[in-house]
Amino acid sequence: MKEVNELVVFDQFMHQKRYSQNTIKTYTEALKIFREFYATKELSEITNADIERFNFEYIIRNGYSSSYQNQIINALKLYYSRFHSLNIDITGIERPKKGYKLPNVFSLQEVERLLNSILNIKHKAMIALIYSSGMRCGELINLKIKNIDSQRMVVFIQGAKGKKDRYVPLSETALVLMREYYREFRPKEYLFNGDGSLQYSPTSLRKVFHKARKKAGITKQSTLHTLRHSYATHLLEGGINLRYIQEILGHNSPKTTQIYTHVSSEESRKVVSPLEKINIHKKPIQ
Repeated sequence: MKEVNELVVFDQFMHQKRYSQNTIKTYTEALKIFREFYATKELSEITNADIERFNFEYIIRNGYSSSYQNQIINALKLYYSRFHSLNIDITGIERPKKGYKLPNVFSLQEVERLLNSILNIKHKAMIALIYSSGMRCGELINLKIKNIDSQRMVVFIQGAKGKKDRYVPLSETALVLMREYYREFRPKEYLFNGDGSLQYSPTSLRKVFHKARKKAGITKQSTLHTLRHSYATHLLEGGINLRYIQEILGHNSPKTTQIYTHVSSEESRKVVSPLEKINIHKKPIQ
């Protein structure tokens, strides 16, 4: 039962450090998988070479993603930073090379089609609020009625990613939709309630989004998070300062927000292709 004890102690440590439930679950599962790979070896006996072997024989050979590999490494680094081992050099645990992948974004026309495809006022209000404020799915789910300040036209997001509070702008259109929703559904504590529950479910919200996307005829690969990416990109294209966008989104580093400068089409529209300077005959020259 030693494996269970190791996992329990690690779980308790993360709870004490106030890690999010998602992180605790992810890291505990990662350590459990690693532990099962070395079932006959104590975690205190693991070396850097063992971790390299695990990376190659379990992750690479099974074709798992670099993000999954990073989750395992993050869990091991946290574990060994707390439960020291003379055989492990944490700084020597290398991460996979990070790819540079740009997010997909919706055009304004696609967002319009998406919202207009939703008839249920609760669903429309939720999707509109996510797009109009750049919220994450979990942030919307955890919103309480008291977090909406219609006098100052802001939404207070409390205890978001990284345990940070922040304010985001409240759209006039989103407020109108929320008031219509409130009159019909009368939620008690959380802004958006579920069927028979005080709080709406993230799984149900994702289903709402995918159903609306399909109905709107949007075929590009996208998730609820695409609305957040689209919001940030549209703000940038509208001339909003990158630093302000960083604050709205709750990014720790400006580098995270700068990715939207590569997604925005505003600057690319100003570039005139040299092909435009060439006179191309409609019919081929004989």
